[in-house]
Amino acid sequence: MRIGTAKQSYAHDESLFDTRTQWVWLATLGIALLAFPFVANDYWLYLACLVAINIASATGLNILTGYTGLVSLGQAAFMGLGAYTVAIFEQRFGTPAVLNLLAGGGVAMLLGGVVGIPSLRVKGLYLAISTIAASFILHFVFANWTSLTGGTGGMTVPPANFFGIPLDTSFRLYWLVVPVALTMLVCAANLFRTRIGRAFIAIRDRDISAEVLGIPLLRYKLTSFALSSFYAGVAGGLWAYFFRVVTPESFPLMMSIFFLAAVIVGGMGTILGGILGAIFMTMVPEVLKLIVGWLPLGGEGAVILSPVRTIVFGLLIVGFLIFEPLGLQELWRRVRRFFHLWPFRAQG
Repeated sequence: MRIGTAKQSYAHDESLFDTRTQWVWLATLGIALLAFPFVANDYWLYLACLVAINIASATGLNILTGYTGLVSLGQAAFMGLGAYTVAIFEQRFGTPAVLNLLAGGGVAMLLGGVVGIPSLRVKGLYLAISTIAASFILHFVFANWTSLTGGTGGMTVPPANFFGIPLDTSFRLYWLVVPVALTMLVCAANLFRTRIGRAFIAIRDRDISAEVLGIPLLRYKLTSFALSSFYAGVAGGLWAYFFRVVTPESFPLMMSIFFLAAVIVGGMGTILGGILGAIFMTMVPEVLKLIVGWLPLGGEGAVILSPVRTIVFGLLIVGFLIFEPLGLQELWRRVRRFFHLWPFRAQG
């Protein structure tokens, strides 16, 4: 009886230690994020904002694909919808940036719910094809509804405004992009502690069993599509504020493949996986650009960079699916476990 009590006490103390460690890491991360823009140059601020935008969008796709098991290749199109909504609201109404971002997410969410209707009847490849069809339709609308979207020439987005301060530099935009992305991450993490999040996971694991248990599949699948599209719309709005120009070519199908690769590489069905995947996949093109710059290719470097990047994305997806299906988050978990238990393993 005493042994059992001792074990319980040890487990309780270990749990408290883990909780305290997590809070220490979170506090350290918060301090680092606050200090980062004051010590980083424009290039690193650019990368930080781009990573935050990609994390927001990848997290949305992870809700749909990783947690609900519904494949989508339309994430870039919903980002475009959010970006155009923000551009229109900024140009025509001059409303605050936060309201514009919510509007962009709301418009994308409504259309995402409509696009998700086929998910009740089709799965896997067929569902992915239906989302590709939706992205082609949206691309056609962006390019041809000239009176609203500016056609192929696109739209120029005025800088976001915060209490009369224009957010027209990477330093100033950092204080919009990063807090919004962090808020979306916290909301996503808490979502899966609710009944809605648990219903998503049940549908992913076995949708027929979930339906037998009384989970209405259509409602929750549409909810998952809507939430994923909302995240994409807000990320697209941040993208519009960041790059200040929105065109139909800004959100190609390749971008949707990029986010799917980020979810697969990072680890589907985990918040950390979306974060790690987005960071990794954002840095891959930068590393490739650096490598191509070192090679003696002259003016041909920029020409070969795009196809090389596409090939690398494909190889990364295939490689992680074969060698580490659980992604970077599983590698990170193994490293943490190894260093946490290393002295005891050495003795054993």
